[in-house]
Amino acid sequence: MILNFSTSARISSLKSVISGSMFVRMCPVLLLGAAALFVPACGTSYSYAYGDGSGGYPYDWKVLLKGDSLDAWKVFPSETKGDAPVTWTAKNNLLFCSGTPAGYIATVSEFTNFELELEWCFDPSKGAGNSGVLLRVQQKDEIWPKSMEAQLQSRHAGDIWNIGDFPAKVDPARTQGRHTIRMGECAEAPLGVWNRYRIVMNGGRLEMYVNGELQNVATDVAVLPGRIALQSEGSYIMFRNIRVRELGNATKGAAEAGK
Repeated sequence: MILNFSTSARISSLKSVISGSMFVRMCPVLLLGAAALFVPACGTSYSYAYGDGSGGYPYDWKVLLKGDSLDAWKVFPSETKGDAPVTWTAKNNLLFCSGTPAGYIATVSEFTNFELELEWCFDPSKGAGNSGVLLRVQQKDEIWPKSMEAQLQSRHAGDIWNIGDFPAKVDPARTQGRHTIRMGECAEAPLGVWNRYRIVMNGGRLEMYVNGELQNVATDVAVLPGRIALQSEGSYIMFRNIRVRELGNATKGAAEAGK
């Protein structure tokens, strides 16, 4: 089913979000280590029950980013912290990506059936950006690895890209080649505002939500263990509140179960 939202409904929804679940918090420019990487912090945030990533998550969620540690992740291509530029930096529960060179940071652990939540924000001083969340990432490491991509390109979050002919079925009416556009209108907040992705990969069903709105569905997705990865794709981008919980035996997804 393709969702359509009227302009008036979207404006009403945005007003509700701004007055209710969002709060404004202006942050100073952050200085990251010896590399002196200046990144303006995003100033508006979706506020939800589990705060800023520093703790307090329910027991069944695994926090993938804590403090300044990247112990749960592995970078490809590999980096050294000598004179070479560092693409990925963690600081105070935030993950910063410089955007160059092209590559990704992937979880050390593999996940098959899971629910993933994260927030992202592009640097508003640099304009629209590009990145993606890679799901069920298969070996070997390459650019780009076989996986299902949840798009993060500005104004295209919620699109699906199929990388390496990953077995899956999508709506043919919204698909051209490997690219399946989202359902309905863009659900992203304005540039420079934190957005929230919720991704459910359960059995052969993939559901993708942007700021609480269902944006895409795939079915008959190959049920394979794989890593979760974030792309470095030419743009400065920040991530936070990255958490995952493993699901048991495959069940109906949230949207399907509500029918």
